[in-house]
Order: sequence, then structure tokens, then C-alpha cells
Amino acid sequence: MARPGVRQQLVDASLEVFQAQGFNGSSVQDLTDAAGVPKGSFYNHFASKEAIAIAAVALYIERANGVEVLRDTKLAPLERIRRHFRTKWKSKKDLGYTEGCLLGSLSSEIGDTHDSARAEFVRVFKGWSNGLARALQEAQDSGDISKDLDPAMLARFILNAWQGTLVRMKAEKSEEPFKDFNTMVFDHLLRG
Repeated sequence: MARPGVRQQLVDASLEVFQAQGFNGSSVQDLTDAAGVPKGSFYNHFASKEAIAIAAVALYIERANGVEVLRDTKLAPLERIRRHFRTKWKSKKDLGYTEGCLLGSLSSEIGDTHDSARAEFVRVFKGWSNGLARALQEAQDSGDISKDLDPAMLARFILNAWQGTLVRMKAEKSEEPFKDFNTMVFDHLLRG
């Protein structure tokens, strides 16, 4: 198997470092040490720590489990949404609830101080919300859920609730917040 290039080594390592230490808690030296490359090579591939944070988020999204299921038309729309969040919960449970969402964490940490990163976070959240909204619209069209709420607003609300769920699961090291999310979203909010 081919050895990854220096750029990819840096992105892979930064994903782990940012997940463990956050953006402000890590230095370029931490990133290059974790990648096993000289510090000078960082600037051959990235103009700034913000630029590598954006690349790390892209890698995080690429590796994220459960996104494809939102587009799986072999499943009913609500089942796709349920599986999407269950897969995401399972990955956090498997890690002992030690990690939240890198997208949410970095958004909270640097969204107000790094404009390029903030724009990327907004773009990714919007894409995620749009995927949920499409499934919700399908569920409305098939009569599975009420047509009283705008699917785009409903998707944003569910995603906002999910981000809070991740924070609570990490803080409490418990699946109780996921159970609450599941009950409120699927047994009440999306009830037919």
C-alpha cells in the first residue's frame, strides 16, 4: 500500500489533534509532531492553521458514518433519518462518549474569529440540514408526518438538537441524552 503524502499525513494527524485538544489548544508544532513531519513542511501545504482545520473538517465529514443513509430511497424517509442518527450515536458510544462532533466543536471554538472556517462550517451544516430536509419533505409527501411544519426549519431544529445531544453525551459520558433526543424527535416531533 502506498504511503500517504505529507499533506495527507498532516490532515489525518490534525483531525486527531483537533478532536483531542481543540483548535486553540494545539499548535502547528503539535500537528507536525503528530504527523511525524518537519514543522517547515506544514507551510508547504497550508497557509495557516485555519486552512488545515478546514481540511480536517472535510476529512471528518468524508469519514462520518450515516450520511449516505439519508439518500437511500430503498428505506422509508423516517427510517433513513432514524438510522442516520443511530449510526452517529453508535460511533460516539463506541468511543466511550469521549468525542463530540468536530464540526460542532470547531464551530463553537473559532466560528466567530476565523471567517473562512466559519463560512465552511455554515456550508457543511447547511448541506447536512438540506439532506435532512429532503427526507422530511418525502415523509410529509407520503403522509408519514404532519405537513404543518416547514421541512427546512424542522431539519435545522433537529440538527441543532443533535448538536446539543452530542455535547451532553460527552459531558455526561452517557447515552441518556441520545434516548431523550430519540424520544422527542421520533415519538413526538415526527409523529404522524
